[in-house]
Amino acid sequence: MDLDVIFLGTAGSVPTARRITSATLIRRGGERILVDCGEGVQRRLMQSVAGLADVELILLTHAHADHYLGLPGLLKTFDLRERAAPLALYGPPGTRALVRALAPIVGNLSFPFVAVDVEPGDDIACAGYRLQAVPTIHRVPSCGWALVEDDRPGRFDLDEARRRGVPEGPLFGRLQRGEDVVLDDGTAVVATEIVGEPRAGRRVVISGDTRPCDGVLAAALDADLLVHEATFLAEEEGRARDTRHSTAHEAASLAAEAGVRLLALTHLSTRYPPRLVKEEARAVFAATEVPRDLDLAEVPFRERGEPRLVREGGAERQAGDAGA
Repeated sequence: MDLDVIFLGTAGSVPTARRITSATLIRRGGERILVDCGEGVQRRLMQSVAGLADVELILLTHAHADHYLGLPGLLKTFDLRERAAPLALYGPPGTRALVRALAPIVGNLSFPFVAVDVEPGDDIACAGYRLQAVPTIHRVPSCGWALVEDDRPGRFDLDEARRRGVPEGPLFGRLQRGEDVVLDDGTAVVATEIVGEPRAGRRVVISGDTRPCDGVLAAALDADLLVHEATFLAEEEGRARDTRHSTAHEAASLAAEAGVRLLALTHLSTRYPPRLVKEEARAVFAATEVPRDLDLAEVPFRERGEPRLVREGGAERQAGDAGA
């Protein structure tokens, strides 16, 4: 199953001509999960390969305006498009109150919509994975989010199964599920002798706005992709502490300690050229990227390769783009 992340909005509190504020789209198979909903997210979605399709869930990291100002417009557009599927918004304590405050702007919706407050550490169970609210440290109630896939069955040794005389069909399926089987001649075949150790699912972590903290570190241990804020450079570490943000150096240090496979730095300030953000981080952790809006991170299963950033990989290709 494909898993990728489209960086819709990578700016900090202030948008620029090329970057909107915080919004990240996770695509897993046919599912779409939007993390934060900064101003301009609808146009970015329309400019992306995902399009302005219905998202299944919206996850909020905290109730600062640069992370939710796109929400009223997105909800109204879904309403005008006669969306029927229900939509849930999960976020830290205060999310329901935020939605109530926005109600006079949003008005009545034609589809079921619910806002749910979660506590850091809570899990949302989904088919084949869970969404974990990650404890973070910011100036208001906040949480990061981790998508954690279930473990997958180990690799099935087809040649060994045939050598043992197991006929193709239902017995193959039982072995793959970890069940021992008995053949017609009475021979017992132990599943662990045919199927390897379970293989870990993938893990994607999005920090939201935060100081470097144990909650993000724990969630990011051995993660395939960590998307971490880098609002400041090390020269302004004091200001980062005061405002409960992180420097590029601190985010890279956390990624190195957690052993992540790829670090993507977002929430970029207009103070610094992205090149300096990348240089500071890569001096600590080489597997660092600083994505632009509509870049895409591919997250394959580990046996299929390393995660990688694809420049403009999330951008819709216009007619005539092929081969350009």
